[in-house]
Amino acid sequence: MSFNEQFDRHGVWRREFALRLKLLGEWMKDHDLLNAAVEERLRRLELQVRSDKVMVAFVAEFSRGKSELINAIFFAGYGRRIMPASAGRTTMCPTELGYDADVPPCLRLLPIETRLQTQPLMEWRAVPEQWTRVDLDVNDAGQLAQALEKVSEVRYVTQEQARALGFWHDDCPEDNPPVRADGMIEVPKWRHALINIAHPLLKQGLVILDTPGLNAIGAEPELTVSLIPQAHAVVFLLAADTGVTKSDLAIWREHLITEGEGTDTRLVVLNKIDTLWDALSTPEQVQAQIDRQVTTSAAILGLPRSQVIPVSAQKGLVAKVTGDNALLQASQLPALELVLGQGVMGQRQKILRAAVAAGIGELRVESDRAVHIRRRDLAEQMLELRGLRGKNVSVIKHMRDRIVQEQAEFDASGATIHAVRSVHLKLLREVFHLLSTPTLKAELAELTHALKQPGIKLGIKRAYGETFARLREGLKKAQLLSDDIQSMLNASFRQLNTEFSFSLQAPKEPALTRFAHDLELIQRSHLQYLGVSNVLKLSQAEFSERLVRALSTRLRMVYESAMGEIELWNKSAASQLDAQLRERRRNFRRRLEAIERIQQAATGLDERIAEIDDQENVLNELDAKLKELTSHLVVGPSLQSGTHVPMADAVPAAIPQAA
Repeated sequence: MSFNEQFDRHGVWRREFALRLKLLGEWMKDHDLLNAAVEERLRRLELQVRSDKVMVAFVAEFSRGKSELINAIFFAGYGRRIMPASAGRTTMCPTELGYDADVPPCLRLLPIETRLQTQPLMEWRAVPEQWTRVDLDVNDAGQLAQALEKVSEVRYVTQEQARALGFWHDDCPEDNPPVRADGMIEVPKWRHALINIAHPLLKQGLVILDTPGLNAIGAEPELTVSLIPQAHAVVFLLAADTGVTKSDLAIWREHLITEGEGTDTRLVVLNKIDTLWDALSTPEQVQAQIDRQVTTSAAILGLPRSQVIPVSAQKGLVAKVTGDNALLQASQLPALELVLGQGVMGQRQKILRAAVAAGIGELRVESDRAVHIRRRDLAEQMLELRGLRGKNVSVIKHMRDRIVQEQAEFDASGATIHAVRSVHLKLLREVFHLLSTPTLKAELAELTHALKQPGIKLGIKRAYGETFARLREGLKKAQLLSDDIQSMLNASFRQLNTEFSFSLQAPKEPALTRFAHDLELIQRSHLQYLGVSNVLKLSQAEFSERLVRALSTRLRMVYESAMGEIELWNKSAASQLDAQLRERRRNFRRRLEAIERIQQAATGLDERIAEIDDQENVLNELDAKLKELTSHLVVGPSLQSGTHVPMADAVPAAIPQAA
């Protein structure tokens, strides 16, 4: 199955899952099972599945055929090239292709001059007026291709301007761009490009990152320390006729391989194998030459041979456009699509399905608790009513008085419950402080100061190490506080269960230590960037400022995720208490109504007992339907075979609301 087919089925599954989830939420609301925690879990699950993105980054030195490969895999259906892929340098700036339904089809371009300012790319994304926008007609392949030519645009600047923009380094003359006769230097016109089109794959969550060559990658720290490390797969292109060149190896070592990190998500494409097709050689001799290049490239890059795929992107594109199946097989493009489909999509589906299963499991725990409370209350009412059989009026009146007294005592217990909440919130505020933006900014202050110092920064790795050690220590403190809160919740809930016959159970506390792994990945990507080749760039204050801002942006995302976990945990505990308070008050009301009906009519007792029997049956049906609906969500469609659970099976049937 090709990457496109795998991704298409992944998109179908995501849409069906989101619909099932929405229907489940509506059904739970109709049956009064939707407390704040359950609603939040449903919202997060739906958001996670609907907004799930798969980013594939294409990285290479200039003229390795990245844009042509993107055309061949993703855009051959247009019947022509969409991304510019002529000879020489084409993609001059990092280009992201994705889809946002809230934005019309367009190309947005960030001027290269924004490099003179310190804001990271993430912040520039939030300032649309600073981008040059070109509207796109997705139904006109010619207009689309012509508009996208803009990512190839250049401008000419003085040597001083090139130095300020990060394209000229006096100490590395071999990496500098050529100087024209008039002394001017060619640099990209744009710093970053965002292409928003409703391509079927992009609509389903695919994001393609097309990067320029080594010099441009190195000049944009956010690419190396943020965008590329967060890609779910990186496709690294080499030319089949040259193999691994010095500049290829520099990109691989400096930007794609981080110490301690696996290479499973790195795929090497040996492109342009058609340059080895030789009319004077037999097909066997040509294939032997390709095999040698694959083996040699894998050995130099330290990869298994299976992760180096030989292709001809240009012949693959021609074959798809002309319908030439023999040429398509010769291009070996289907083999690459198969590896992408099984590797990238297979792994992404596995991760997403595991997250979904965990989320549905937690949702079931919350829902089961609500059903259990109702079942217990019905059992208590049934026991109480059966005890009234054969009793006289005075006994029934005494029972009513006892219920009224219990209700008054319960209403007076609000101070105890309020005290539990107050202590809980006080400890939570301390956790929120540890994970807040001001705390993060304070922890980064020393590193920011070190990076802003002029000249060569010899102690910068130590400053990074100390900063991340403090960040990990902060996470550890937040985890210890969470442990204290969990212990307090367990004790408080046990007390409330004893005093008021509740069924409270402290929700599972968030494992904040897993965010320490995210910190480690961020630290690795930055330490990799502090190698010898970037020492001179780091001596520039503006460059260092961009680096630390990129770091701050990425760390803030980690801390916000951790904060979200804490908030959900808090909401789960609070909603449990609210739900049981609400059910208890409802229970008192039902018991009093039952007694009053019994007092008014001789047949009232038997009728009420029969009603409770009916309610228990309804509750059993409701519980069974809930299990059925959530099991559909966990199982989902078969992504590999393409079979799907019928959507009709996922539509909740109407179940009478238990009284």
